[in-house]
Amino acid sequence: MIVADPKPPRQAPPPDARRAEGCAEDANDDMTARAAAMLPAHLIQPGEIIVLLLKPSPWFILLRPLKTLVALGLATMIAVLIAGYFFLGAYQTETAVVGVAIIALRLFWEFMEWLSRAYVLTDRRVIRVEGVLRVNVYEAPLEKVQQTEVIRTLREQLVGLGTIGFATAGTAFTDAFWIMIARPFEVHQKVVQTLRRYRG
Repeated sequence: MIVADPKPPRQAPPPDARRAEGCAEDANDDMTARAAAMLPAHLIQPGEIIVLLLKPSPWFILLRPLKTLVALGLATMIAVLIAGYFFLGAYQTETAVVGVAIIALRLFWEFMEWLSRAYVLTDRRVIRVEGVLRVNVYEAPLEKVQQTEVIRTLREQLVGLGTIGFATAGTAFTDAFWIMIARPFEVHQKVVQTLRRYRG
């Protein structure tokens, strides 16, 4: 009678592999916790893997309303000069205070806009969340994303930022943008790699 050799015991993965798996799980848990804090409830589906979770650079708060801020600053200066020209010294201070207050309110609104924005890339979808008073969620399955591009305005180039655009099948234009993100070319490369890996 021939007795088959018993099945060799399964070897445990080497310590380095276990350590790498543990680090990956910790990173995924951290990403999930961040997503729960930044995104609307139940936006991420069970089992969905978050590849990227980003926000615009804090420069967004200053650069996005830059033209408006410059215009408000110039208007305030002109109003103060006019008050001084007509010897309305009492109104100069009040005019300056009102102008600065308006600028501060504009910056506060942009800060709230910055807080509301989140850009997410998962193994299934591209997502953009934005909106202070009304939350707007854009999402597109990876298999429908036909083209991505990096766009850099002059103000973005000056501080090392960029915008990534996404175009989906069935449209002749770019559907959504991740605006004013840091390291745009690195992020774009990660997006392309994810599309190649998960788009099927």
